[in-house]
Amino acid sequence: MSTKKPIKLNTVYWGLLLFVVAHVLIFVVATRIDPFLDEKNIYVPSQPPQTISWWPGEVTLPSGEVSEVPAHSSLGPVLIYILAAAAVLGLTLSLIPLTALKFVLRLLFALLFSWGVFIATVFYFPLPLAVSIAVVFGTFWFLIPLVWLHDLVLILAVSSLGAVFGRFITPWTAMAIILALAIYDLLAVRFRFMLWMADRLSQINALPAIIIPKNYSEWSSNLKKHGEKVIEMNPADREYSILGAGDIAFPCLLTASVYFAQGLAPAAIIAALGLLGLVSVYAIQAIFLKGKPIAALPPIAAFTLVGLLIIS
Repeated sequence: MSTKKPIKLNTVYWGLLLFVVAHVLIFVVATRIDPFLDEKNIYVPSQPPQTISWWPGEVTLPSGEVSEVPAHSSLGPVLIYILAAAAVLGLTLSLIPLTALKFVLRLLFALLFSWGVFIATVFYFPLPLAVSIAVVFGTFWFLIPLVWLHDLVLILAVSSLGAVFGRFITPWTAMAIILALAIYDLLAVRFRFMLWMADRLSQINALPAIIIPKNYSEWSSNLKKHGEKVIEMNPADREYSILGAGDIAFPCLLTASVYFAQGLAPAAIIAALGLLGLVSVYAIQAIFLKGKPIAALPPIAAFTLVGLLIIS
């Protein structure tokens, strides 16, 4: 009796492909936002006039006109919110038993994923149908978190977030956010905080990361049964490769911001430079780190910064 060997996958190619898919979805969603708002006669403020909006408040333009910069368009409040969220999550994971957190965090993730699916569909389908699709995907993930489904709804969520918030944040504000978080990412991986948090979240099947199995058959694995295998420090024993949601979400935010500020072609350049940044991440990991975990956001930030300087 013979047994078939599992079909191996190149996780690098899959990681790059999913990065591209997320950016394609950015354009799919972003190109429909303004027409949708016009059709529904909904007024939403555009990007602030300043290159970088450090703090909310009134600014005087060169023309003498006074403009209001809201908190969601300002660098300071956005960074404070993101870093505070990471700190609160870390404290929560360290102080509260995972068994007590499992239901609450999984429910929050299901709601986030439902929101992402809703945003991705509401611009193309009637509202009741978009809501129904979102509820089905969120419920399915909550009950049966298969690997392929987890990756799909996570990509939809980060793309939707990037497309929506990219409309309110200037490209250089988005770039400043990425650079600041790249420093955080580097320190969090260096001092193993990111790895510790990923390990804790994988135990309750609420990992905010793209999960890429090495074997083709593992795409249909249930994370409720195999979630503890996702985080493995020894490259030789690793069955999955993971790519943090932030490593896709923040480049998507920048791409969307450039699209709303300058148009499709400059945004495509930013997306391409972000992809080259991810290629460099995998190259550094393979050549110098021998498969060990790496902070992906710093190289991506460097390449997208070059892209932003080019189009500016």
